[in-house]
Amino acid sequence: MTISTTPLFRAENLFKSYHSGTEEIHVLKGVNLAINKGEMMAIIGASGSGKTTLLQILGTLDNPDSGELFFEGKGLSKKSERDLSRFRNRSVGFIFQFHHLLPEFTALENVMLPGLIAGRKKDEMEEPARRLLSQVELDHRTSHRVNELSGGELQRTALARALVMNPALLLADEPTGNLDSRSGNLVFELIHSLCKELSLASIMVTHNTELAGKMDSSSILQDGILQQV
Repeated sequence: MTISTTPLFRAENLFKSYHSGTEEIHVLKGVNLAINKGEMMAIIGASGSGKTTLLQILGTLDNPDSGELFFEGKGLSKKSERDLSRFRNRSVGFIFQFHHLLPEFTALENVMLPGLIAGRKKDEMEEPARRLLSQVELDHRTSHRVNELSGGELQRTALARALVMNPALLLADEPTGNLDSRSGNLVFELIHSLCKELSLASIMVTHNTELAGKMDSSSILQDGILQQV
């Protein structure tokens, strides 16, 4: 039997610039990375180094000036916006520094939301949403609304929401950045254990070098170049 060595996800030669007045700011200068199933990768760097821009491009929320993304060996640049939206919904989970939960919904309803957006029925989404909330230790908070949850509980709810569609790739932008050390460590340990349990590829932007050291690989984004450390 031949085992494929093709990475689950790969970025090739990404460039991105912005204009500020008459000045052109080069944020990414030929970034390359590859990640396999079950692998956790940290991207570290100073504030303003372009880490969030890179993560948004990896998640197809922004476009590079040039370069290509590959998922399961297939390029993404020629996909329509509709196809990219479907790709994000079904194959990519996102966790942000700010949870972006909808305040009018309960924790359970927020976790179910990606499936409902994809056209799945409420009855179909409730069981996996409840299971994930139990996995992130929130089975007792399913009916609570956003304003009734602590910061750590909000981020754990966001983690459950990111995983409810069984994505292959998890992208996390400073998911512990707004939490105290205890809550932050709990959220990270949950991300770590669930990624390993579900064989997810995970790319996490973080300022926390201690957390980065617990991942399979770490790279630093500096002067537009991504280098493994």
